[in-house]
Amino acid sequence: MPQLLLEIFSEEIPARMQQGAARDLERMVSDRLKAAGLTWEALNVFAGPRRLTLVIDGLPTAAEDRNEEVKGPKISAPAQALEGFLRKTGLTQDQLVERDGVWFAEISSKGRQTTEVFAEAVDQIVRSFPWPKSMRWGTGTLRWVRPIKRIIALFDGAVVPFEIDGIQSGDVTEGHRFLGSGKPFAVKDFADYRAKLEKDFVLIDVADRKLRILDGAKAACAARGLALVDDDGLLDEVAGLAEWPTPILGDMDPQFLSLPPEVVRLSMKVHQKYFAVRDPAKDGLAPNFLVVANVEATDGGQALAAGNSRVLSARLNDARFFWDEDQKVGFDAWNDKLKGVTFHAKLGTLAERVDRITALAREIAPLVGADADQAEQAARLSKADLASGMVSEFPELQGVMGGYYARLAGYPDAVADAVRDHYKPQGPGDSVPTAPVTVAVAIAEKLDTLVGFFAIDEKPTGSRDPYALRRAALGVIRLVLENGVSVQLEDVVLDHILNAYNEYLAADQSLEQFKTFPSAEGLTYEVLAFFADRLTVLLRDQGQRHDLVAAVFALGDDDLVRIVRRVEALAAFLATDDGANLLAGYKRASNILKAEEKKGPLPEGAVATGLANQPAEETALAFAAAAASTAVDAALETEDFAAAMTALAALRGPVDAFFTGVMVNSDVAEERENRLKLLGQVRAVMGRVADFGQIAG
Repeated sequence: MPQLLLEIFSEEIPARMQQGAARDLERMVSDRLKAAGLTWEALNVFAGPRRLTLVIDGLPTAAEDRNEEVKGPKISAPAQALEGFLRKTGLTQDQLVERDGVWFAEISSKGRQTTEVFAEAVDQIVRSFPWPKSMRWGTGTLRWVRPIKRIIALFDGAVVPFEIDGIQSGDVTEGHRFLGSGKPFAVKDFADYRAKLEKDFVLIDVADRKLRILDGAKAACAARGLALVDDDGLLDEVAGLAEWPTPILGDMDPQFLSLPPEVVRLSMKVHQKYFAVRDPAKDGLAPNFLVVANVEATDGGQALAAGNSRVLSARLNDARFFWDEDQKVGFDAWNDKLKGVTFHAKLGTLAERVDRITALAREIAPLVGADADQAEQAARLSKADLASGMVSEFPELQGVMGGYYARLAGYPDAVADAVRDHYKPQGPGDSVPTAPVTVAVAIAEKLDTLVGFFAIDEKPTGSRDPYALRRAALGVIRLVLENGVSVQLEDVVLDHILNAYNEYLAADQSLEQFKTFPSAEGLTYEVLAFFADRLTVLLRDQGQRHDLVAAVFALGDDDLVRIVRRVEALAAFLATDDGANLLAGYKRASNILKAEEKKGPLPEGAVATGLANQPAEETALAFAAAAASTAVDAALETEDFAAAMTALAALRGPVDAFFTGVMVNSDVAEERENRLKLLGQVRAVMGRVADFGQIAG
């Protein structure tokens, strides 16, 4: 079947926009072709520095004729409804069909030619393309990320004719701006297009450009006994900067290696788009860099490398200035500056935030096995580097630079490490600190963020989470779980809220930020519910059922480590026949009890055994429930949740036998009350392990 080829050729497209543009182009073309009734076998989109390319294989020459039936309003509907339906369908009332009291429209449409649909679609797409930033040029009204130069539009080898704001479609493109022939050339299909562009030094596929960069970079480094420092983010960016990327290894002044490696790497990456290089035989970076050029130099890149080396030296001299000057200032001066920096209009200054984090870190320290004095000291220093020159220049280094400066100032390694790592983990792929002092400060920092923004009613809504509170909650959860920290979150959160109350009272503040909640307990409940939601998401991603998390959370426990162990034990139990059947028995018992509760209070008191004519199944379940109650309590006391599930498993047989051989709603009042007490006892025993009513199945 025919092939369709589209290329929109323009001035340079920013690298950060290219892959998003490829996705948007694919979506917009697909939507319009599908709406016209067209199907295809394969669709591919490519984005590069100067062109967006789309190729579709297996398109028919025209869409099939379509007949569809559209349901309209009821016969009895108001006249306005019928009029609206007629306008929508373009029919008259006598053309409608009535069936079962409802109007139906039978609409037939002849399939349009693919070229007609495509020309119309490209015009609409170009005029409405969702670039983050766009521009006009010349005297036209068209907007695009950069001025459009040419448009290729081919279907089955022939040009699809159309014109957009003076730009006529055709079959001509051009190659590399510097290395190419400089002459436009015609193409006949995608294979011809790709081959001719590659011959003219253009790789249209970003995967090919990345491979060329990596292969060339590794070869250049290996020739000097060096190794490339991997950076996927930088690779993505430079692959969008060059149509024919050529890696060149350059040398830098070795004196700059006295700077922290993070400073050197970030200066290379942010300002110059260079890769760092290391010596496999030594620790740290090598005095080299890897630049990706968009040309193949006749001298092997020596002049390019030398020029880039001079530019890099200027950048690193700036970094060295900040490094030297910062060491003359120190933490006291930086912390003093934080008094004049607003964290949030309703949450005070950064200095006040540091006070809160410091108090909370000291409280958390013994819970995680950390030295309280060191945790307090680290928290006090944790935000100081935000006022340093280096972090002002490189915000990405906040925390990292504080760790270096703390070590140079003579603070203990545990304190310096905590300052460096207290922002961690910052995402699902980030590592989790394990040093106790760091864990204490990291938890305190994230808890203060959560409590503060919940207090001023800045909770996440839908996809909106401007203060990254979901990330903060997930960070606390991972810190707690991966370090096996047994902590009652409710106590810690409530104490922190009360301390914040006292702080604002002491400062004679209006406590306006707390007016959303009637009490500190109410705010605590909101924060804990948010943790429950985030933990549910985390466990679901790990394969656990959300209803099991809800069943455990319903018990009111807020020790995350214990909750996860309960969930794991519950999941294992329900995967067995005993667990599945006991769950069914629980739901049957619960339904009976709920029906009786609607009539009045359930009978209370001990379950009687040895009654006249009492069925053996009733007596057996009574003894089994009592034994299970004792065993479950003992298991929960030692937090042996697997043993608690084993104790419940012993109820499976007696429960099944009871429902098979005993009539709960006996005509004898004494018998009925005793059996309801027994079912209540079974429900209560199981409810100490989890709220089985929350479990699906």
